[in-house]
Amino acid sequence: MSDSRGLVPCTAGSIPVASMRTVYRLGEVERRLDKLPPREHEVLRATYERMIEKGAERFQVKPSGVPAMQHLYDELPNFGEVLDDVKRQLALCQDSRDALEITPMLLLGPPGIGKTHFAQQVALLLGTGVGFVSMSSLTAGWVLSGASSQWKGARAGKVFETLVEGVYANPVMVIDEIDKARAEHAYDPLGALYSLLEHDTAGHFTDEFAEVAIDASQVIWVATANDERAIPEPILNRMNVFEVAAPDRDAARSIALRLYRSIRGAHDWGQRFDEEPLDAVLDILSRLAPREMRRAWMTAFGNARLAGRAALDVADLPETAPRRTPIGFVQ
Repeated sequence: MSDSRGLVPCTAGSIPVASMRTVYRLGEVERRLDKLPPREHEVLRATYERMIEKGAERFQVKPSGVPAMQHLYDELPNFGEVLDDVKRQLALCQDSRDALEITPMLLLGPPGIGKTHFAQQVALLLGTGVGFVSMSSLTAGWVLSGASSQWKGARAGKVFETLVEGVYANPVMVIDEIDKARAEHAYDPLGALYSLLEHDTAGHFTDEFAEVAIDASQVIWVATANDERAIPEPILNRMNVFEVAAPDRDAARSIALRLYRSIRGAHDWGQRFDEEPLDAVLDILSRLAPREMRRAWMTAFGNARLAGRAALDVADLPETAPRRTPIGFVQ
């Protein structure tokens, strides 16, 4: 939950330090608004009016020191290398006037291993906001950069929207499944990233809809992908690329146990169940991708409740969960 200023609390051991940063020039917005013909470009007019109403300053936050991160190492054991890199970059700006700078990162790995969840946890860790673009469900190639207001149905892009409508100058921007991006006619959905991922050019990024330069230099970029071969080399060269493996059996078991405890502790009905799950249930959950574990636990909790039991049984797990192959002859 945010406070009255819209700040998201950081994790224990780090208090967010906030300064103000101007992300666009109000004078330029006012001039463009004045030049709009009466009763035309109503969506663009509303955009300019909203920018003036919101003002041009946004919070630029960073932890006061290197925040406590052990809970993330425990929760996301297969992201240790990525967490180490984030920690190094946090250490550079602690006890200094420098803004937080996180090199754009690309998380490569199979589906369901927690890449998107990791990106969301980074936003919580840093105490800033988050914007999200799913390239697999993309319906317009200009979702990042906006499209000219001359086009029917055009609107501002996600980067512009996140900075203008949000309260942060340095939100985490998640580009989910970046390898699924597909060019649409004259629009390359990744074209805007060539300038957005470069600190200098991102400082005066112009959305094609609003045509007002905005400062996107402080945005923290986290992209996820299953296969890097579909990503243009110039994009890869602008990012730190991490190959994230699926958690091994022990790590997956630890993730499943932590998730059980988290779900149980977050609900009043959780007190009706045992503090720890059975080993046999954990063994099966450890074979699932982290993305699938929560669904499996929720199904199992529901089935156990219907059966009037405090302990979850293997039979409570959904049919989609891998089961041991029975030994013996088929009748």
